Amino acid sequence: MGNISHLKFLKDKKYLSTLVGLIIFMFLNIGCSRSDKNESNREKPNIILVMIDNVGFPEIGINGNDLVKTPNLDHFASEGIQFSRFYSNPMCAPTRASLMTGRYHYRTGVIHTSRGGAKMFGDELTIAELLKNDGYTTGIFGKWHLGDNYPMRPQDQGFDEMLIHKSGRLGQVPDAPNTYINPKLWENGEFVQKKGYCTDLFFDAANNFIKKNQDTPFFIYLPTNIAHTDKHVGLEVPEKYSAPYIEKGLDKNIATVCGMLDNFDENFGGLIDNLNSLKLRDNTLIIFLSDDGNVRLNKGNFKGEGYASPYDGSLKVPCFIQWPGHFQGGVRLGHIASHIDILPTLLDVTGTIVPSNLQIDGVSLLPLLEGKVENWPDRTLFLQCHRGMTPHRYQNSAVITERFKLISYPGTFEERQLVTSHDNPELELYDIPADPVEKNNLAEQYPDELAKLRLAYDSWFDDVKSTRQFSPGLIHLGSEAENPSYLCRYQDGTYINQKPTGWPVFIERQGKYVFTINRGESLGKGELCVQFDSTYVTQFLDQGETQAIFQLPEGKVHLNVWVKDEGEDFVPRPDEDKIGDVIIEFLKDN
Repeated sequence: MGNISHLKFLKDKKYLSTLVGLIIFMFLNIGCSRSDKNESNREKPNIILVMIDNVGFPEIGINGNDLVKTPNLDHFASEGIQFSRFYSNPMCAPTRASLMTGRYHYRTGVIHTSRGGAKMFGDELTIAELLKNDGYTTGIFGKWHLGDNYPMRPQDQGFDEMLIHKSGRLGQVPDAPNTYINPKLWENGEFVQKKGYCTDLFFDAANNFIKKNQDTPFFIYLPTNIAHTDKHVGLEVPEKYSAPYIEKGLDKNIATVCGMLDNFDENFGGLIDNLNSLKLRDNTLIIFLSDDGNVRLNKGNFKGEGYASPYDGSLKVPCFIQWPGHFQGGVRLGHIASHIDILPTLLDVTGTIVPSNLQIDGVSLLPLLEGKVENWPDRTLFLQCHRGMTPHRYQNSAVITERFKLISYPGTFEERQLVTSHDNPELELYDIPADPVEKNNLAEQYPDELAKLRLAYDSWFDDVKSTRQFSPGLIHLGSEAENPSYLCRYQDGTYINQKPTGWPVFIERQGKYVFTINRGESLGKGELCVQFDSTYVTQFLDQGETQAIFQLPEGKVHLNVWVKDEGEDFVPRPDEDKIGDVIIEFLKDN
């Protein structure tokens, strides 16, 4: 069955009807020659999806950035289609899950960004898988952030080639220590030392991929890790980019972010030049957007600037699209659109078969992009984000329509134990076209609209909860696809009251497993402790030992592993480091 057997939905009984439909489709097309199919593939557009990290709507020059000029992006936007109200989730991993699947992130197993919350279930279907099945060659170059273990990795989710970093930041565990300049990156499954600046490396890899695959349709996902920074890592850019801003008297951190955008814009221009030189520009659909709107450079334009707010300063992002000869340029669209719309739009463009039982939350924007719709129907978008693995109803959320925007419990992003009221929740209402900076709360003036949007939110929350009950994706142990498996405590383990409690896993094969734990500098005598669900077992560790063998059952379990040093009480370690990380290997000679 060729590539069709690759799709995971064919392995599940609930998709039997889809399988039957595909078999019928294959028989109806059995007379097509190989050359006919190749010719058909050549007519499909190449697709490049470029996503920058933590860059808000006004931080691109054409949208009002008064610090950084982005001439290549500005030119691309002015000659293409610009969205004036494009929304994404104000957190990295949730946006990426929705972008790849066309589904709200709560359906996918992704709850937030770390501590067990950024693991997408392996049975989720991605753009890459669907396009690969339709004859595309696929590549990812940059930040994945949807799981670092099988079956969540890019190579498990439809990507043929990859150059990525793990976790949510370049330099974060499990790849720490690392740097933006001369980083170590994962290249097709191998951890390799690279020379150069991270953004240059990702764009160079994409350009090489284009040259290598120019004779077949390709899909490139290019999600850079810049300009994601924090006080620990990420404030790195070659000096030639930041120096001009420092000379202007800007703070070094702000100057670094400005330099990152300069470098990105330069690379984006190089990508366009590469397509032009290969005469691929007219048959390449390019989308540029950001994963969230963390405004830092051009403050004062929106309410909620900063991080993870339900106001437009965090939710509203730039989105520019070009497909020369197919989409008219110089167009600015004011309709609301979102990250969940990218997948259905691309599949509509390519005519790719979509499983009939696959629930997609987004809509195809193709009629808008082609200028074929005069009366685009009103729709409702839902966005919510928070820390912790338990989504609370109404917490830090937004409901968006063409006119109104409902906000509930703003500023509660960090509150893991938030108690919200179902009878009398904290709600705000804004008329966005009339009040784009969200200054005038109209909740009292429009009680009917408030009630309608609240009811829509309640239905949405119940619906997305019913998909997986807000459970995270499962790491598989003992798989032929990944053995051994590296379990990162901070990024992938679950936490209760900010203390690690282990990993939800699926053990594919019962038998003996070798456990190797990172003990840090504590290498005295002790016990290696393993708990899976209610079963608790230990093995003695002599001084300096870090390894022991345990028997594990097959199936889904909650696995916890730790070391109890002799004569000391065990204290769970919440710190963001590698101590407590575990390598687990299935012994094939069981």
